[in-house]
Amino acid sequence: MGLVELAFSDWIGTITLNNPKKLNALSEELIKDFCDALEELKRQSVRVVILRAPAGSKIFSAGHDMRELPLDGRDPLTYTDPLRLAVRTIEYFPAPIIAMVEGSVWGGACELVLSCDIIIAAEDVTFAITPAKIGVPYNISGVQNLIITGGTHICKEMLFAAQPFPVKRLVDAEIVNRAVPIDQLETVAQTLAEQISKNSPLVISLLKEEIRLLSTSHNLSPETFERVQSMRRSVYDSDDYQEGIKAFFEKRPPIFKGK
Repeated sequence: MGLVELAFSDWIGTITLNNPKKLNALSEELIKDFCDALEELKRQSVRVVILRAPAGSKIFSAGHDMRELPLDGRDPLTYTDPLRLAVRTIEYFPAPIIAMVEGSVWGGACELVLSCDIIIAAEDVTFAITPAKIGVPYNISGVQNLIITGGTHICKEMLFAAQPFPVKRLVDAEIVNRAVPIDQLETVAQTLAEQISKNSPLVISLLKEEIRLLSTSHNLSPETFERVQSMRRSVYDSDDYQEGIKAFFEKRPPIFKGK
């Protein structure tokens, strides 16, 4: 678990993303370490998990590791993509996961945080979902998760504008549970974790699964799924997709031509 730190005490586990040199980018290696840490906490029968970045972080996570996105016409966000694996692992984990957010959240890391059961954030945090800015075709599961968590209109604004959202707006929209002063963040998250840990773990595990099933009970028809996949394929096969990734590494605004 070289890219995350793991600790647990009194039924509470803590996972700290710890790759500051790459801004905690969600690389395949970091996601593997994260999922391994959750598996270990499951073996320890923890009753609640806190997910965080190191104290003092300016960036919680920079999202997808752009260096791992394919340039050969392959779908960049498949069912086995590291982010999809991380989200499913969070969703199926039998205990609540609290995202304790210090530092800004970018790109795919927004979905990672929003997939957690409870979000406690410092009041100066911003969230930015940026696939439209870099030309990456977000997939159905990702968009569905954002809609379930944030609602259609907030989801559209965040995805279409790809600009930082102040956490206060997300609290007002009931997407983030609480925004607190930075010097109170750890205390608030730890107190909530302790409250949860004293309740029935069997009931909480059941409630988490019931909520997951109820929130994902609207299925797409095979025809609709195939149509959306075809639209996505036209994006990751496009010149704009190549341009978005090239511009990112050249540290310049991309010039999208819509083809």
